[in-house]
Amino acid sequence: MVGGGCASLAAAFELTRPEHQGRYQVTIYQVGWRLGGKGASGRGPADRIEEHGLHLWMGFYENAFRLLRECYAELARNPATCRFADWRDAFVPEPLIGVTDRLPTGEWQKWLAFFPPGDGFPGDALTHHNPFSVSSYLARTATLLQTLLTTFEASQNQGSVPLPNDSVTGLAGGSFDAVVRYVSRLLKYGLIATTAGLSQAVKLFAILLRAPSDYPSNLVLRLAENIASNLRERFEPLVEQDSDGRRWWQIVDLLLAFQVGALRFNLLQDPRGFDALNDYDTRQWLRMNGASEASVHSPLMRGLYDLAMAYENGVFCQPRMAAGLGLRGCLRMFFTCRGAMLWKMKAGMGDVVFAPYYEVLKKRGVKFRFFHRLENVGLVEPAALNPNECPYVESLEFDVQAQLKDDEYQPLVDIRGLGCWPSKPDYTQLLAGERFEREAWDFESHWDRRRVATMTLRVVEDFDFVVLGVGLGAIPHVCRDLIRRDQRWREMVKRVKTVPTQAFQIWMNEDMEKLGWNAPPTTMSGFTQPFDTFADMRHLIHEESWPSGKLRSIAYFCCALPDPETPPSRADLDYPKRRLREVRRNAIQFLNHEIRHLLPNAARCHREFRWELLVDPFHPGAGAAQAKSCGASRFDSQFWTANVNPSDRYVLSLPGSTQYRISPLDNTYDNLTIAGDWTECALNLGCVESAVISGRLAAHAIASSPRLEEIIGYDHP
Repeated sequence: MVGGGCASLAAAFELTRPEHQGRYQVTIYQVGWRLGGKGASGRGPADRIEEHGLHLWMGFYENAFRLLRECYAELARNPATCRFADWRDAFVPEPLIGVTDRLPTGEWQKWLAFFPPGDGFPGDALTHHNPFSVSSYLARTATLLQTLLTTFEASQNQGSVPLPNDSVTGLAGGSFDAVVRYVSRLLKYGLIATTAGLSQAVKLFAILLRAPSDYPSNLVLRLAENIASNLRERFEPLVEQDSDGRRWWQIVDLLLAFQVGALRFNLLQDPRGFDALNDYDTRQWLRMNGASEASVHSPLMRGLYDLAMAYENGVFCQPRMAAGLGLRGCLRMFFTCRGAMLWKMKAGMGDVVFAPYYEVLKKRGVKFRFFHRLENVGLVEPAALNPNECPYVESLEFDVQAQLKDDEYQPLVDIRGLGCWPSKPDYTQLLAGERFEREAWDFESHWDRRRVATMTLRVVEDFDFVVLGVGLGAIPHVCRDLIRRDQRWREMVKRVKTVPTQAFQIWMNEDMEKLGWNAPPTTMSGFTQPFDTFADMRHLIHEESWPSGKLRSIAYFCCALPDPETPPSRADLDYPKRRLREVRRNAIQFLNHEIRHLLPNAARCHREFRWELLVDPFHPGAGAAQAKSCGASRFDSQFWTANVNPSDRYVLSLPGSTQYRISPLDNTYDNLTIAGDWTECALNLGCVESAVISGRLAAHAIASSPRLEEIIGYDHP
């Protein structure tokens, strides 16, 4: 296996299960000193957690949680000596979803909402009911629509009282003919236009969607269209000047557009399901099906695009996301989450996820080869193939970045009894380590090509099968043979695009309430660029090692990062540093001009950020006056990153691109499969769950295990 991200580790976890009885001997080759890929984290000064960006797990990450829960169970840590003995020790639920809304005055207003999660926890066994089907989503949206309408009518005193024992309720178990007659009557006589008729129609629609295939599709569609038009006519004028009502209506308007669009596009019968919509942009498709401009640009929709970094080339005026994937991700987030909508880790993702996987896989016999940078996947020459023989990977070429003093590199550091990844390699374990540290070798940089040796692995002699788990951005650099010979691979790297990202973290000496944050700890998106996503991470304070009372709050910020007009060459050695300086400028400008909208007391009256708030781990004893005199230069004590390495770039789900993804199940090459959130895995979004699904598919391609029906939410044939 090449690459140590979520997809590769999921594949390794599946292939080394005890039931395989040691059939698969797995070796993972990894650039640099740590696992994690785009999810890697490290411990810096004061044991502070330094991430590539904001890493959250969603309550619908069924595959990711299931495997990680099994990993923790197998570790069997002692709760008396390890604070993260069980997965529940390592995650904290966050039930709120937060977005921001810009008011006509130019100010930003927080909008927090609680979405009740499903029963149980992510990773629990599912019931026989499939919550991931189009029909299930339609039924859930109809039920939510009922609830929203009832709530809004009560708050507005409109007098449209639900009829608890009316004839609609009685139709729930009624005959086919009775239901059809009732719907026809509502439509024929225009009864939906009345208050009582509209209330009854919404209830009836929910009943029909519990078994939509039992009723004429044109009848169900006509009912949906009539409900939508009458609701819009009735409620849109009421909410124009009411900010709370406007937010409520925007959700209703988007639900209506989804329901009408799903029926118009016949998603219930189309075997492609949501994938039938992927040539459209999400906003475009919702607009086509009746959603207003205000709704498609609402805080909720902006938050969706921000969370998916859905900006082509990182340009914020180019938001694009395939409609099928945008809808699939949004509906899973709202209707299939369990335990909570969001789950935050109680330490870095490296500590909570990748260190436990590393420890379990080591115990199972997996070998790890750190400091190996893949340079080329070599295919056998066509002339060397026997008749009817499939092409295969003949060699893997690596640059060896460093040689070890001992046989094996020990990557983890102990932080109060917990194995964690450091932010820097342990130079004492490396031959010539002092020189590497003095000369600042950057083992994780695509542009630092320094090496101490080269190595070539050959099929049969060194490996039988390859799982390629590097990031999509690295594919053009390491798969030259594949791209040159295979049109599908050329199309994939051309059409499935990636984007760099930027992030920064700040540690402050005043608590969030004192800084003006008047809400529970939450994560918010839909804010202004260049950092549109914010997370209150105060729960990590006790995981780090600061002088007592010095640290009172932690905040993370992240966003897409625009690409340069001309792609950098490998010879442009200063490129990563230039982008890092750019992120620093962006962060300082953001803190000076925008942070006041979130934390009003973090800025002075003339809006400049109060730089003395920042806690400096290198000089923790500095007084307030000394800190204040440093000004913006005090930001240099914080952490920021420009994720511009090809393998660190975020994978986009652009309209018209998904059909160019290649599946881990593709068997064109006899001994090669791929793994990553850039592959065809049904949930083709840049997230942990997609990567884990892909890793499980890669394991299936090799071992026919796990069975495809065991891969939760994988709904492709």
